[in-house]
Amino acid sequence: RVDREVVVVVVVGGDRGINLHKKQATNYTDVSTLSRDQEVSAVIWGDPQESEVLAGCVNGTVKVFSTEKGKFTEFHDCSGGEGPFRGLAVHDGSLITCVESGLLKVWREGSPNNVEVEVGRDVMRMRQNPESPQRVATGGKENELKVWDLQRPEDPIFRAKNVRNDWLDLRVPVWVRDLQFIPESEKIVVCTGHHQVRVYDPSAPQRRPVLETTFDEYPLTALSLTPDANSVVVGNTHGEIAVIDLRMGRLVNCLKGQAGTIRSIQCHPTLPLVASCGLDRFLRVHDLNDKKLLHKVYLKSRLNCLVFTSRANWEEEGAETAVVEGVKEEDDAIWESMATVTDKSAPKRKKQAPELTVRQNKTKKSKDS
Repeated sequence: RVDREVVVVVVVGGDRGINLHKKQATNYTDVSTLSRDQEVSAVIWGDPQESEVLAGCVNGTVKVFSTEKGKFTEFHDCSGGEGPFRGLAVHDGSLITCVESGLLKVWREGSPNNVEVEVGRDVMRMRQNPESPQRVATGGKENELKVWDLQRPEDPIFRAKNVRNDWLDLRVPVWVRDLQFIPESEKIVVCTGHHQVRVYDPSAPQRRPVLETTFDEYPLTALSLTPDANSVVVGNTHGEIAVIDLRMGRLVNCLKGQAGTIRSIQCHPTLPLVASCGLDRFLRVHDLNDKKLLHKVYLKSRLNCLVFTSRANWEEEGAETAVVEGVKEEDDAIWESMATVTDKSAPKRKKQAPELTVRQNKTKKSKDS
């Protein structure tokens, strides 16, 4: 059951962690030292075990947050290009970054020769293919969807083609806002700033979308696939969230409660839950089955992005580690504070032993008499 699971959401806008099970929010950054250039624009899990969170800041720094230690442990200077980070990824121990100006870079540890690719200006999103980590997809404003193989970065392996002109024979503008690879296929789902949801199939002979639908009339800003990958959850600039069936291209239902632009949407990997955040400064978690609002947390600042953890026993693992470390430190302190015992106490023990023996004998004689 969903209500019995330990669900932890890490929300990044001001480096906060929220434990929905305990209804606690923790700020991991000193608020008094924050500045605008430390704003987080992209966040991902740094490893499959979800022990690290990578956060890309506007100033070009990528911070590494350790979930086990509860603090930032590393800071990497990944400056280059212009604009904030539009995507982060990790492959073979290398960090992959992409900024708004279109510079996609692979930062190889210990090597000065980093791969640099120009993917086009005004990039809005870069995402990695989880099943083929060497491949990433990019798209933006007047920058059509492209798929890149970082082992052969000279040219994209797929370049989408714009849809045909509208009924007035006018060109349809391109504005990719968010995208995601569909598992167990080569398909990619895209949402646009012109309220369109499209599905592209690089394995198909045509480069135009194989499915297209629209939602409302406002720009779509974020999307996330449901755990079964049959539907996609999209949000727009008016705080409306919709679930769209990708098999039929139709609207399934809408999730209510938002009041501002949606900046980030994330579905739980296994549970029927979806989290969203945006400019209204609230984190919300909805149930995809009955559309109920399960959690609503006010976080005081405008929120940019979030990630869900798939580890149900995350808190238990952290608690066990903390208990073991605490007991070890406590034992060490006790042993250090104890005084050294000398041999002076040995004679006292020898004197007490005969007295106890005599008393026992006297008692025994009295009973016999």
